[in-house]
Amino acid sequence: MHDPAAEAEYDWPACTACNRDLWHTELGRQTCRICEEKTAARLTELLALFAQLNTTAALIRGARPPDAATSGSRVPPIPPRLDVLSLTASGGIATRLRDIEDAWRAELRRTAPSWTVAPWRGSPAEAVPEHVRFLVNNLPWAAGCYESIGQDVEDVRHLHAECTAALSDDRRPGRVGVGLCPVVLDNRLCAAPLLASAASHRIRCGNCGTEWADMAAWRVLRRQQEAAQAGEAA
Repeated sequence: MHDPAAEAEYDWPACTACNRDLWHTELGRQTCRICEEKTAARLTELLALFAQLNTTAALIRGARPPDAATSGSRVPPIPPRLDVLSLTASGGIATRLRDIEDAWRAELRRTAPSWTVAPWRGSPAEAVPEHVRFLVNNLPWAAGCYESIGQDVEDVRHLHAECTAALSDDRRPGRVGVGLCPVVLDNRLCAAPLLASAASHRIRCGNCGTEWADMAAWRVLRRQQEAAQAGEAA
């Protein structure tokens, strides 16, 4: 018998991530297919975002410590990008993805005892691709029946947004000074200030036009700057 009052009190199932009412074809799922697809895309994009952030972090970590003596130095310490360092170091992207993977594996272990905690433990650069692969492969399961998936979807969204913001050219903190240009022009040191951006591997001197395009070139730049500093000190 039809009961209008009972029908009015019925709460239609909604996506646990975005709260949108589920379609008839989505009933029984924890999240809608839109959230599942967006999360899969964000996880995949995190690989490229991490690679760019990790490159910039390597340059920052290669600088002299902030309290090092700087008298007469033409190779000043690079201002720390704490947002970049925190995302690429322990506790950053790799750790946050690992925590989601561990929670998924713990849930899977209840129905499949062979599952264990995430076995991959290494440097963030080694671990991030492994965590992303596991999460993307198992996302359809989680979107379908994992009750805590809504929070994980939100965590991935936040992580992706943090990485994108750290790489944005529009953020002034995204450009940091990396010392002076060591190129010699007409027997004189160029000495123009050089800037690096988290969004690009390329450093270009605005005065003489010399470019350093990748991490190998950045190491050459460091050696050239140190040599220029030593030459002035002699």
